[in-house]
Amino acid sequence: MSFFYSAQKPFLIAGPCSAETQAQVWQTAEGLKGLPIRLFRAGVWKPRTRPGSFEGKGEEALVWLQDVKKEFGFALTIEVAEAEHVELALKYGIDCLWIGARTTVNPFQVQHIADALKGIDIPIMVKNPVNPDVDLWQGALERIMASGVSNIAAIHRGFSTYKTTRSYRNQPNWIIPIELRRRFPELPIFCDPSHITGRAALVAQVAQKAMNIGFDGLMIETHIQPKLAWTDAAQQLTPAELKDLLQYLVIRKEFAPDANLDLEYLRQTTDNIDAEIIDLLSKRMEISAQMGEIKRQNNITAYQPERWREILETRCEQGNKLSLDKQYIAVLWQIIHDESIKKQLEQPVSNPLQP
Repeated sequence: MSFFYSAQKPFLIAGPCSAETQAQVWQTAEGLKGLPIRLFRAGVWKPRTRPGSFEGKGEEALVWLQDVKKEFGFALTIEVAEAEHVELALKYGIDCLWIGARTTVNPFQVQHIADALKGIDIPIMVKNPVNPDVDLWQGALERIMASGVSNIAAIHRGFSTYKTTRSYRNQPNWIIPIELRRRFPELPIFCDPSHITGRAALVAQVAQKAMNIGFDGLMIETHIQPKLAWTDAAQQLTPAELKDLLQYLVIRKEFAPDANLDLEYLRQTTDNIDAEIIDLLSKRMEISAQMGEIKRQNNITAYQPERWREILETRCEQGNKLSLDKQYIAVLWQIIHDESIKKQLEQPVSNPLQP
């Protein structure tokens, strides 16, 4: 059975962003005692954005984690970014490793770690790269798989942008992990709402969204005194807050026998509607081609700004009357209009030099 299998969702990973002191690690683990923690996490080596920030205690912290494992029985997980980190993690009995977002973005570094893992079948989790690139994420997973690792999972922690929004520290871009699930249907995917939100107050909301989508687990940063944390203080929960989150978390079922017939009917109806939409789009493009020919014959430009403004205004108004989001309609019709212009410009142009 897979290391990441959990009969009771979510597969829960919790612990401090960084292992700061022996007392802090111990007290946090003690606070988490009794909760369904599958892995106790702590940052031992911290890849920081700028030099001078706390970058972890390294091997010293591994000793503290050993003590936590002996006393509380938690399986342990840490982030590794170098082959040397892998060797030390194995030396101190770490049960599971994860590759961070800043490492995933570098195929050379991922390959170094994969080489260090050859012949060592320890469970590995791979966070998404900092940029929203599903192919890069897939490539990192495949490198680790090729090393012989049989237990592997992905962690969605959101994607960096040039500017942090009021809502999120890292944009979730849910379509990226959903696409990864499409490519790897059996791959466990966990969500890290702490790094997505950057704010403790929003962690529960994003955790619930992940469960609604069908994620397999959660990695939630937990600290005995978050306000005093040396790294990422704003996004860490106390053990008591984590307990409350789990109490109110709703786990969605992937299948429900009583709902299957209703869902199948609605899916078939959706399929039929989609077929009609595609047929109508094809007919619309045929008309666009005819308009393109008329425009050429009369020396008229393909793009007509006034006509486009009229289309955008009327379609958004029609959609609004049917409770469709204005931005949704605007984006959709922009795509349709762009394809229409493309179709008009694709028509063959007669060569005046030919008889």
